[in-house]
Amino acid sequence: MSLRKRKIGGRDVYPVGLGCMNITHAYGPPMDEAAALTLLTRALDLGYDFLDTATIYGFGRSEELVGRALKGRCEGVLLASKCVLGFKDGQRTLDARPEAIRAACEASLKRLDVETIDLYYMHRPDPKVPIEDSVGELARLVGEGKIRMIGLSEMGETDLRRAHAVHPIAAMQSEYSLWVRNPEIAVKTACEELGVALVAFSPVGRGFLADPPVDPASFHDADMRKAIFPRFFPENYAGNLPLLEEARACAAEVGCTVAQLALAWTLAKGDGVIPIPGTTNLSHLEDNYSAGRIALPAEMVGRLDAHFLPEKAVGPRYSEMGQAVVTTEMYDFEQTA
Repeated sequence: MSLRKRKIGGRDVYPVGLGCMNITHAYGPPMDEAAALTLLTRALDLGYDFLDTATIYGFGRSEELVGRALKGRCEGVLLASKCVLGFKDGQRTLDARPEAIRAACEASLKRLDVETIDLYYMHRPDPKVPIEDSVGELARLVGEGKIRMIGLSEMGETDLRRAHAVHPIAAMQSEYSLWVRNPEIAVKTACEELGVALVAFSPVGRGFLADPPVDPASFHDADMRKAIFPRFFPENYAGNLPLLEEARACAAEVGCTVAQLALAWTLAKGDGVIPIPGTTNLSHLEDNYSAGRIALPAEMVGRLDAHFLPEKAVGPRYSEMGQAVVTTEMYDFEQTA
């Protein structure tokens, strides 16, 4: 399989993009401004040309930093952001009403300091609003030149098809990694059929697919893995660690890190798959970029598929609260656990 540039809509991007959540929240305190801008600038210097942020990341701060880093350097970079998950008075909100989407877009354009956002996602489904209404408003924003392409995030096949019937969807963002295989149930095939890019977030398993893997005992109090990602809970995490043995063996054979192996595995799952690892570490930033040039042998992809069977993961992907706000498909064993 070729590791040439991949497509989102009609745009070509390097096979590995950059997720920009970590710089402002999620796994600990936010980076200070200078460090965040240094990391983003280094990413552009390396050749990252797909940057993914969102309204909710740092309550708008990630967008502001990405906008500053891109000032004068937007040419050739695909800029993505997200709406629906937003904030008001420092509290998280969920609102996919057309008027809320329009207001969120206007605010994102201002924070990013751009006239057009290349790819604008619905960050989550809103059960109170028909997706056709939400996508209809996004289509109007396309017509007005405020966004170029429409994306969805953490939704399943049914939502994708309903949305795509209103306006072509350019990308579906889903958690996809050796440790989380749920897109393989249905939405990945639907993406391939409809020509929708599958943007894989957390392709390094939120730090699990590294060597050494993250240590939950060292997590900051603000780290979301302590609260809404049960596979990192003490009663589950030790049971997941043996999964890494085969990954380490494969990485040694290829001559790469375990994280690079995890990224190369996602790239091997189809030319429409584009991983967007995030990091606050400059060395990891460079390693992740280099993974875009690693092609795994088909035999090794099969070995990893068999070793990381979904039922081998210990603990659910999300807490009940996290699962309640997505429509991604679940395996039968997850629903009966």
